[in-house]
Amino acid sequence: MMTRLLFCLLLLVSLAVAPAHAQQSAIRPDTTIHLFDGKSLEAFDTWLVDDHLKDPLRVFTVVDQVDGAPAIRISGERWGGLVTKREYRDYRLVTEFRWGLATWGDRRNAARDGGILLHAQGAHGNTGRDGNGAWMRSIEAQIIEGGVGDIIVVAGFDEKGQRLTPHITVRSARDRDGEPVFDPNGEPQLYNRGRINWFGRDPDWQDKLGFRGRQDVESPLGEWTRFEIVADGDRLTYLVNGKVVNEGYGSSLAAGKIIIQSEGAEIYFRKIDLEPLKK
Repeated sequence: MMTRLLFCLLLLVSLAVAPAHAQQSAIRPDTTIHLFDGKSLEAFDTWLVDDHLKDPLRVFTVVDQVDGAPAIRISGERWGGLVTKREYRDYRLVTEFRWGLATWGDRRNAARDGGILLHAQGAHGNTGRDGNGAWMRSIEAQIIEGGVGDIIVVAGFDEKGQRLTPHITVRSARDRDGEPVFDPNGEPQLYNRGRINWFGRDPDWQDKLGFRGRQDVESPLGEWTRFEIVADGDRLTYLVNGKVVNEGYGSSLAAGKIIIQSEGAEIYFRKIDLEPLKK
């Protein structure tokens, strides 16, 4: 009985995470929206811990040519992200990214790390109780060497300091080490914290620079990886180089901003498009 009561309380709190206005004001693309226009960061705000809406170290820039085309460069030197100015829902997000060589701070010798935060809601920096966090409450599509396509639940705080925790249901199993891993034939499990590994994440994964697992789907270092996210109502599907690697449904977040993370490693994006869903 106590377990059921706690579960019901969790659901009630989670429902508060997705205010009605986010659903109503969010844009549902009917034609392709190019969040990166090849020239500027016009579609985004920049957000960094401590510096907030300022970017004195030029963490986020547009470079004229990477492999023959313009690209967004995120240096990774400071924690934060590019945050879309508008909220979106029901789309196919198509990105192409490539790692750079620079790494920073505590992650200088760790696996290159980044990510895309989906359905981000609340104030900038609300992953910190004081509003000085790096990100916003959201569901993450992880980008890390060996773990591109992991799902991560990202909690945040409201203006009163109350912790708000999203949730999502994933069909999953446990790997050799007991970590949850996406399994389309697995049992549905509701997650309100932590990470759900993509289906082929190496159980011997190590947080070391240049790590590559036996079944990794992302492209080798120096090559471009196509990472797509289908956000269809409360369902999220992640595809890496055309292969479905993770999927969740029943998400308590179904609309919001999109954040491209800066998290200790240099990374380039040459495409960030929102395509309409096929009817």
